[in-house]
Amino acid sequence: MSATPDHAFLEHALAVAQRAADAAQAVIAPRWHAQDFSVVTKADATPVTEADREAEAAIKRVLHDAFPRHAYYGEEEGREGEGDFLWLIDPIDGTKAFVRGYPMFSTQIALMHRGELMLGVSAAPEYGERAWATRGGGAFLRGRDGATRAIRVAETAEFGPATAISTGNLKSLAASPSRWAAYADLVRRVGRIRGYGDFLHYHLLARGAIDLVIESDLNILDIAPLVVIVREAGGVFTDLDGADIGLDTRSALAGVPALHAQALAAFNP
Repeated sequence: MSATPDHAFLEHALAVAQRAADAAQAVIAPRWHAQDFSVVTKADATPVTEADREAEAAIKRVLHDAFPRHAYYGEEEGREGEGDFLWLIDPIDGTKAFVRGYPMFSTQIALMHRGELMLGVSAAPEYGERAWATRGGGAFLRGRDGATRAIRVAETAEFGPATAISTGNLKSLAASPSRWAAYADLVRRVGRIRGYGDFLHYHLLARGAIDLVIESDLNILDIAPLVVIVREAGGVFTDLDGADIGLDTRSALAGVPALHAQALAAFNP
């Protein structure tokens, strides 16, 4: 079995992941600006385009060149290979936004080692942001101005008028009377409820602009790099039961430490 990745390895892997995100952008941008693609509905009722498939292939070419013995798990092509290192790839997270012509989509690339998430890149070039992090190395964001800065979650201690919560899909949560009631109580206690969705509310959380994110219907490829980014920015990221994030994760509760703890207790009395 391979040793725990050290700082030098993670920095190298991060540089490769950044190049892979660039390769995806080179595929995605022309398609999006020209709206040049057809849309097919997959078995899970979600859309997929040529850009999704072409971007995933471009990402994997870059990663394969650097790490031919690693395993890969992509949104479009599934699992490939076995080993301690597993790359998690969602070439276009937010395909519905991509299809409808608004810029709330991103490329998500993460590296997992023996089930532990070690690094992540969340690239949303049409929105104008890219965030990244390595375990123990901090979280960073490059914005529209091209400047890179370290990011940190807010220091919010209590739910109140200044608190902001963002939600994603809540279908499963809404099916649980006790959890829906707990969510309603949080809504009554805060100043703002938003639904930024996909990559954006995790970027906002990591840079201190909102305080809590709640989602009850997702998969690991939607959030893998964002988990590392939020944690390295000082946030807490679990599922709604308080469990660690893994390949079978289906929900997310991410936030500043104090509010995450309070929300977790509310959802699991």
